[in-house]
Amino acid sequence: MNKLFLLVLSAVLLLSCARVGSPVGGDKDTIAPRIIGSSIDTPRVNVSRDLKELRIAFDEYITLKDVNKNLIISPPIRKIKRILPSNLATREIVIQWEDTLQANTTYSFNFGSSIQDHNEGNVLPYYNYAFSTGEKIDDLYISGEVTDAMQIKAASAKISKVVGLYQDKDSMDYRQKPYYITRVDEDGYYKLNYLSPGSYRIVAFEDENANSVYDPGKEKVGFRKDPVVLGNSISGLPIQLYPSKKALRYLEMKEIPGGILMLFEGNPAKVEVLSVTEKLKDYKVTHRAKSDSVKIWFDALKQNIGTDVTENVKLSYNADGKQDTVSVFYKRNDTNEMVISNENGSLLPPRSDFRITSNYIIDRLQPEKWTLTIDSLTATPFTARISESNPYQILVNANFNEGNKYQLTIPSKTVSSFYESTAKPYRFDFEADKVQNYGSFTVRLSNKPEAKYWLQLLDASEKVQYTTLTDASEVKFSIVKPGEYFVRILVDNNGNGHWDGADFQNQVFAEEAYVFYKKITVRPLWELVEDWDLKDTRKLDPQKPETTIPAVTTPTNPARDRNPGSRGVNPPAGPERILERK
Repeated sequence: MNKLFLLVLSAVLLLSCARVGSPVGGDKDTIAPRIIGSSIDTPRVNVSRDLKELRIAFDEYITLKDVNKNLIISPPIRKIKRILPSNLATREIVIQWEDTLQANTTYSFNFGSSIQDHNEGNVLPYYNYAFSTGEKIDDLYISGEVTDAMQIKAASAKISKVVGLYQDKDSMDYRQKPYYITRVDEDGYYKLNYLSPGSYRIVAFEDENANSVYDPGKEKVGFRKDPVVLGNSISGLPIQLYPSKKALRYLEMKEIPGGILMLFEGNPAKVEVLSVTEKLKDYKVTHRAKSDSVKIWFDALKQNIGTDVTENVKLSYNADGKQDTVSVFYKRNDTNEMVISNENGSLLPPRSDFRITSNYIIDRLQPEKWTLTIDSLTATPFTARISESNPYQILVNANFNEGNKYQLTIPSKTVSSFYESTAKPYRFDFEADKVQNYGSFTVRLSNKPEAKYWLQLLDASEKVQYTTLTDASEVKFSIVKPGEYFVRILVDNNGNGHWDGADFQNQVFAEEAYVFYKKITVRPLWELVEDWDLKDTRKLDPQKPETTIPAVTTPTNPARDRNPGSRGVNPPAGPERILERK
């Protein structure tokens, strides 16, 4: 019995000694892991080009968190075989690859915030390991700050930003990772380390998919047109991000009420569409310049297209010179009908038109058959027209008196599209709101843009609530719903009726944009006036050619007092263009 007890006691003691864990009691560990050595001896120069593995040892067990998003290797080593640890905690990092290293090149491994101790999660921030296949480790750097020129709210921490350098050559493939690359920290600061002298193209972009490659049209971008000639280290080089321009490409077609919707990406200025299907002869095509959608309207019942069975409808298009023939399997939805609605609520702001919206483009009105009454009793004169800027909207104008309740009756068949009319009558009830429930806002500009510009009021969700296209130095919104707003200016520098984003491939900057860095509060019966000088904003814009690059040999700490900006929202373009069938 005593022997059995001793055996059990020995087993318990052995198991207790074998457990791995944190010691009980004492102060909490707040110290980050410490590097104690690597597989490459100091001074890490003249490293063999045939090296296929790097090992870095630590003084405690560590893990790698989101290493695929955090680790950046410059210049890129493309054929990475394995990175350890993956899930289990170990005392060393192992990186293995298949590529042959370049000659006389300094390689840096920036781990971002991925290295953490296993027990407490203490982070070793922005650890950077470097070695060279040449006789020395390059020690030049470029540092500075990345800001979002059109950001109102704080940027999401989930969207990382990177800064990269491409070697300035006759042919540069921007679809590949930059030659040197680094991540931007939470404060917007970046530093490209271990750079060799030379001429480079610098770019910064949001890296939403964490692939370290710029995706045009999906990620914001900032760059400088002039090459950065690196002879000495550069500190304080600012870069601003702007929405990027999408490349033009066809996406898809699908059935919609009244016809077919053709979708593009890249804001084509002009799209022409022709039918390749014999049965489709009578149709209309509408497209608004710089819009991604083209609508092909036709009477499917009359032409017996997709009424009984699904039919393959073929169309050819010419979008800004890009041509192709595409098709869609079309089946008419029998439940589709032309409907109109009031999407702005029952309170009509003072001095404004009553707006009615249709799901079909509006071609004809018969307002002489409509009636507008006050309190369902007294008929009052009015006019109605199709909106010049939105062919899906009707504007009803009358001498709307404050506090009066109105009823607008629209009989069936009095609102028509090309091949359809409203099948049922409508009645809209609304009340003319009082001026005393609204305020006004005036902005007085100094050094205003030379070209026409959109002045916009954005709400807290960054949705445009009021906008006007003007070239005046003083702009007033007379009737503004009380609330908090941000003011933004988008300049139409090229006069195409659309605000254009940045085009990195063709080295075209985004059109000018400004944000008034002060939240404005509109109150009932208040006349709010703000002065805004754009001169200083222009001077601080690092993308303008007159901005010089500071060349220094000692690091500086960039200012952190950045101004927020707003996200890019394209203003309304011109009216939808109606293209007759040829």
